Amino acid sequence: MYTHTKQSQAEMTPDLSLKYLKEGNKRFQDNVRISRNLNEQVKETAEGQFPYATVLSCIDSRVSSELIFDQGMGDLFSIRIAGNFINEDILGSMEFACKLAGTKLVVVLGHTACGAVKGACDHARLGNLTALINKIEPAVDAVSEPNDESLRNSKNIDFVNNVAEMNVQMSIENIRNQSPVLAEMEANNEIKIVGGMYDISNGKVTFFK
Repeated sequence: MYTHTKQSQAEMTPDLSLKYLKEGNKRFQDNVRISRNLNEQVKETAEGQFPYATVLSCIDSRVSSELIFDQGMGDLFSIRIAGNFINEDILGSMEFACKLAGTKLVVVLGHTACGAVKGACDHARLGNLTALINKIEPAVDAVSEPNDESLRNSKNIDFVNNVAEMNVQMSIENIRNQSPVLAEMEANNEIKIVGGMYDISNGKVTFFK
């Protein structure tokens, strides 16, 4: 598999970038990953990098973007934070990745059984984690079902996963509302901003319509 160059990055489109990620995830699920010489890619990217997509995902050890999308050195900008939410620093990183470094796709990727989301469902409080949990809790409030408070906690995995999906959707809206740079690029079809969920039980990424 080739290492992306300035020319190959320029030839990528938002739709093609998404297609590449979908194909990579299918390979990951089928355990037929592309053979790459990573040491050679280290040398080839030493003088510059030309990623085609930016992925915001959780720090969860099971959700490495490069692995689950079967990508190599220099293919992705990978932003990771527990709960894959948006803040000023993450938006700045995305703006750099898209406006200055040329990526064509922004993916906000949640995952099933997310520990940070579970913490938000339980309104956990612990040191600096409290501030992080507070940023995810709006997604908890936005999921209306179930009404029974005894079922709105981390023991209800369906509720947890629904909150995780809502958190992705709200993160995407926050990108559009809080970053005029990215919103303008999306309006001009220079980039696409999409969301998805990774299933930790089978390795599949489901992108939202």
